Amino acid sequence: MEQKEYMKRAIALAAKAGGFAAPNPLVGAVIVKDGRIIGEGYHRKCGELHAERNAFASLTESAKGAQLYVTLEPCCHYGRTPPCTEAIIEHGISEVYIGSRDPNPLVAGKGAAVLREHGIQVTEDYLREECDKLNPVFFHYITRKTPYVALKYAMTADGKIAAYTGASKWITGETARAHVQQLRGFYSGVMAGIGTVLADDPMLNCRLENAHQPLRIVLDSCLRIPPESRLCQTAGEYPVLVVCTEAADRRKAEQLQRLGAEVYVCASENGRVALPALMEELGRRQISGILCEGGGSVHEALLRSGTANHVYAYVAPKLLGGKDAKTPVEGQGADCPDHAAVLTNRHVTLLGEDILLEYDIERGFADVHGDHRGDR
Repeated sequence: MEQKEYMKRAIALAAKAGGFAAPNPLVGAVIVKDGRIIGEGYHRKCGELHAERNAFASLTESAKGAQLYVTLEPCCHYGRTPPCTEAIIEHGISEVYIGSRDPNPLVAGKGAAVLREHGIQVTEDYLREECDKLNPVFFHYITRKTPYVALKYAMTADGKIAAYTGASKWITGETARAHVQQLRGFYSGVMAGIGTVLADDPMLNCRLENAHQPLRIVLDSCLRIPPESRLCQTAGEYPVLVVCTEAADRRKAEQLQRLGAEVYVCASENGRVALPALMEELGRRQISGILCEGGGSVHEALLRSGTANHVYAYVAPKLLGGKDAKTPVEGQGADCPDHAAVLTNRHVTLLGEDILLEYDIERGFADVHGDHRGDR
């Protein structure tokens, strides 16, 4: 096996954890001796052993003099688990190949330095680009203390997310819809505005077997969510956080709480939930990443507030037409092309007959005057 294949194996292992590792990063580790893999592991769940220690637990022989390939710099501090650098030193590893650098101030170069101080040869940035792709959510969360927010929508080739009648099932095919379930299982939270909830009565849970279940978040300034909605009726099974403002009816809040939903009263802006304040609160709750499934007014508000980081746009080979048919980003929008949100790092995936377009959001809507009220 070529040397790079060991790190690629570590990357594949890391990805297995999905949403279970959050708010921790996805990390994989492979131990190699005399050209043979003698141990491997990944960080399976927050609070459990890190990737390196799981790899050592799987050893088939002594690791003395072996090489370790790990997708993220090993930790050197006591947190929920002991430092991985201690285990690496104790097992007599001679070389460590590190993929991504850890921006966590508790690690950030210190882990590699500790290993070098103990005579271990360290190679950093090994397949770094591939390793970095594992953890954009963690990198954002650990440095900003707020969730990484991804906008997700399915649209026709003419940019419609529903027909003029409001009918939206189904825009995309089964393969694309199955991919959405994988995303829900990956993110800590799935968010929608009250307009989408009233129109579609979604569940917003992950339907894959044995998958991580995200926190379901509803932006609902005035608590219009019906108690008989599927979100409320399943609140005892899957967690629901309904976010409102001070203007909401306290009796309605108590009714929702009796059904098992949590109601959080957030600071407001123009009578709506203040998104930056909400993101700070969710960060405090260790919600590291959010998949926002709309609707269009919420997407616009996230872009305007500068709290959106990524886009998943599923495009179906269909044309719906209709000047009043809904689009993925509504609200006021930008007043000219120069003030448009700017997207970078395009990635294209074929999903059956549909196409998934992914982008990073370099900049949200430029600051322009005017009220921007969303369905939140």
